[in-house]
Amino acid sequence: MTEIRKLIDRSELADLVARHSLWIDEQRYDETDQLFTEDVVVTSLRGEAKGIEALVALVRKGHDDYAGTLHNKSNLVIEVDNDTATVRAHDIAVFVLDDKTEAIAAGIHHYQARRTPNGWRFNRLEVTPLALTTPLERAL
Repeated sequence: MTEIRKLIDRSELADLVARHSLWIDEQRYDETDQLFTEDVVVTSLRGEAKGIEALVALVRKGHDDYAGTLHNKSNLVIEVDNDTATVRAHDIAVFVLDDKTEAIAAGIHHYQARRTPNGWRFNRLEVTPLALTTPLERAL
């Protein structure tokens, strides 16, 4: 694998992580197949989903009751091995409960990805929660 190919792969995987946050926050569920493989497996505190339809149902179950969410991923560690990759990312999320309260969550996302004919897609995601606040009074 050339150094340029490695840089391109890392850039594409970092973009995929960023688009995952937008997918949740902006409810871009019609773009699910642009992020995940058909056989994706996702494990989180909310349960396990196998396949795209189950994944969307799991995310909607956990996020549709909020007035809004804002996920921010950082500290990406990307390892590429030919046509597979792993990505580790810290996730800080703001869950807006209403115009007066919010909650903050922190966790670590462990992604597995594979190269497909349409580009990189996540085929596995394990979310490890670290912290969740009780509702906080909003200052803004």
